[in-house]
Amino acid sequence: MTLFYLSLLTKILTTRRVTEPATTYRADDIEAVGTALKDAVHTLYGGRALRIRHVDAGSTNAEEYELMALNNAYYDIERFGLSFVASPRHADILTVSGPVTRNMEHALKTAYEMTPEPKLVIALGDGACTGGIWKGSYAVVGAVEDVIPVDVKIPGDPPSPTDILTGLLGALQKARA
Repeated sequence: MTLFYLSLLTKILTTRRVTEPATTYRADDIEAVGTALKDAVHTLYGGRALRIRHVDAGSTNAEEYELMALNNAYYDIERFGLSFVASPRHADILTVSGPVTRNMEHALKTAYEMTPEPKLVIALGDGACTGGIWKGSYAVVGAVEDVIPVDVKIPGDPPSPTDILTGLLGALQKARA
């Protein structure tokens, strides 16, 4: 038994680090994107907040963690004029994460139909953009664009909060054009 632990310790000490370094974002980048977002929201919505409704269509919840990080004190999206709402009837943007599972297909279509015009749909994460590793599974319909029209795709597994803010800015710039 001691030989096993000794070989395990040797392996641990001789193996190089296999994790990827964390991506660092400067606060200046977040502020620049946030200021541009605030200006776009003010221009498009006349000073009121941009309301976001999120639908989890079958994700691993990694995207949801990153979305909820937007509400923490570091990102604080409320200062940029963005807020999450509980009902699609009050939303301007519908964000969808995960590949659309057969169980969630009808619910996603209903949420899309309940969202008032003009609405924007954002596919959030690799699963929502392409179907991800679940593509072709018997339980998955496919990517979000296979079920409802998608305006902007934000790839990543999961995309970082800064990437999400940049994608939201892209969606607003597309709506303004």
